[in-house]
Amino acid sequence: MSSCYHCSKISIWVNDKLVYPIANTAPLPNPDLPKDILDLYKEAASILNSSPRGAAALLRLAIQMLCKELGEEGSNINKDIGSLVSKGMPQDVQRALDAVRVIGNNAVHPGKIDFSDDNEIAITLFKLINIITEKTISEPKQINDIYNSLPQSALEGIKQRDMK
Repeated sequence: MSSCYHCSKISIWVNDKLVYPIANTAPLPNPDLPKDILDLYKEAASILNSSPRGAAALLRLAIQMLCKELGEEGSNINKDIGSLVSKGMPQDVQRALDAVRVIGNNAVHPGKIDFSDDNEIAITLFKLINIITEKTISEPKQINDIYNSLPQSALEGIKQRDMK
């Protein structure tokens, strides 16, 4: 048992692990995550310390839902990722999607990834979800906002140029 120097509240440790209060160590979610995916992200964050495997499984589901958000069927995550790649998805985003897919699958099926030591693997998945969201939702949104703020005459000129 110890006392926080900052707030003077009690904290309880078992060996080197903080058990109370439960600290949320997941990265903050990307603000552009769609609501249903954001809800899964927050649910995964809430169980991260007690069940990294559960968090990883929820994040895998979040990726499946994100693929649907990006225009895919959402029924087969592997096919969805392949379809996104065939439509020009950058390789780094594809690798991030596949990493979350494979690690998430191994969280619920016997595999080679060991979640018993710590939650670093699950934290990596949270980071990947944020990177994927940044690349597929946030960046295009920012670019479109800037583009749409151009003067109408410039937009018409671009449209005329591209019709040639």
